[in-house]
Amino acid sequence: MTTDFLPGFDRHRIETAPGVTIHARSGGSGPPVLLLHGHPQTLSTWHHVAPRLAESRTIVAMDLRGYGDSDKPPGGERHAAYAKRAMAADAVAVMRALGHDRFALVGHDRGGRVAHRLALDHSERVERLALFDIAPTATMYARTDKAFATRYFWWFFFIQPHPLPERLIGADPEYFLRHHIEGQSKTPGSTPPDLFAEYLRCYSDPACRHAICEDYRAAAGIDLEHDAADSDARITAPLLALWGAQGTVGQTYDVLETWREKATDVSGRALDCGHTLQEERPEEVFSELSAFLG
Repeated sequence: MTTDFLPGFDRHRIETAPGVTIHARSGGSGPPVLLLHGHPQTLSTWHHVAPRLAESRTIVAMDLRGYGDSDKPPGGERHAAYAKRAMAADAVAVMRALGHDRFALVGHDRGGRVAHRLALDHSERVERLALFDIAPTATMYARTDKAFATRYFWWFFFIQPHPLPERLIGADPEYFLRHHIEGQSKTPGSTPPDLFAEYLRCYSDPACRHAICEDYRAAAGIDLEHDAADSDARITAPLLALWGAQGTVGQTYDVLETWREKATDVSGRALDCGHTLQEERPEEVFSELSAFLG
């Protein structure tokens, strides 16, 4: 029996595109906030933060397409089904279906990249934007060096042609997942056994592993083209950037400066942790979001 990490939150299955149904949870009341997870997590990563935020806000957490209990459609030509533009459209459709035309947006890791694209493509819908432990995708690829490529090797492994990464990960998904999470997190115990089991439940699905690779393949191709096409565009919503001081992004980039190249109103700081802020430093994350969201 799996653990319910968001007890009391309603469950939703929302069709966002032909053949694509997204799994979401919602709870609380007040101004709406959408939470988007990263790789290799699911919406359960918000189990510390979402209930606290729901005391004064309407919180929606969704599994990105390809992840968790959302559908895992074929990537199609040029992996376009996993372009951040398509994933951002899912998020807009979920919020619209739940009655929210304008909302605050919080994204960690891959969810942050979806949130970045959403804030550009649907700027009228985003009141405020918080991004956790990322620099812009195009910036990270453009400034790749040996240190980054070594520490974030999966950015270059996952994008190899199908089925190479899928078959290699499939040989021992639990080992790969555990190695990945333990390497990213710098706070022992922040992903407890029942939460790891939830992530493994999803990662054990070959369709999920393939979708994850498609997500990264899109990021290295069609997403970069979309970014180049609107390289002069700026996010106009207030942007809060938080990152882990012990993580690769924080140690490799001037995070605030990278986002000031992409947005007009940027603030933020490092937290004393690794990559998964909402699991490693949930009290600080809650405090920062409460102040930022108002």
